[in-house]
Amino acid sequence: MSNRGCRIILWRHGQTAWNLERRFQGTTDIELTDEGLAQARRAARLLASLKPDAIIASDLRRAAATAAELAAVTGLDVTHDEALRETYAGAWQGLTHDEIIGLHGEQYAAWKRGEPVRRGGGELETEVADRAAPVVLRHAEKLPDDGTLVVASHGGTIRTTIGRLLGLEPHHWEGLGGLSNCCWSVLGQGARGWRLLEHNAGTLPEPVLGDDD
Repeated sequence: MSNRGCRIILWRHGQTAWNLERRFQGTTDIELTDEGLAQARRAARLLASLKPDAIIASDLRRAAATAAELAAVTGLDVTHDEALRETYAGAWQGLTHDEIIGLHGEQYAAWKRGEPVRRGGGELETEVADRAAPVVLRHAEKLPDDGTLVVASHGGTIRTTIGRLLGLEPHHWEGLGGLSNCCWSVLGQGARGWRLLEHNAGTLPEPVLGDDD
């Protein structure tokens, strides 16, 4: 990349009713709860202090509404892209965690082992990365030097995008823990490409001081 010192902030949407029920959302278009909206407002104030240059978001309502809160405090426009949607998971969508294990236990176990699985007959995690990561990179390329891009998206999509941008093998992507509602992860440019600076953050970061910087 020609522009240096850029950051990508990958921000998971706020809470939904299905999150509370541990119900698999996938591409189902679920709205934020009142608490989810409050989470987005609080997070937006923190992220605004990082002075983002651009905001992109999934077009699903939970992510779009989350991004809208940051747009409101920064004055930036949001570019929506369906490539940033959550993983399509077919028959799993709408089921609770326990129902998935009960009905699709072998498939669930294979997925947790890191095998390439079309959960519910849906997308492979590598296919999610294939559609989402290029969109993130394309917008990152447009940043000024030391610029910051905020990506409002979904837990599964963010995990696969981070894995792809870090160059991790897909079976290691599970090693990236999940994101809490309205928390974010930060990628920065290192000498050999992108590196993970923060993961599942929800407060303002402290600088890295010492030998590992």
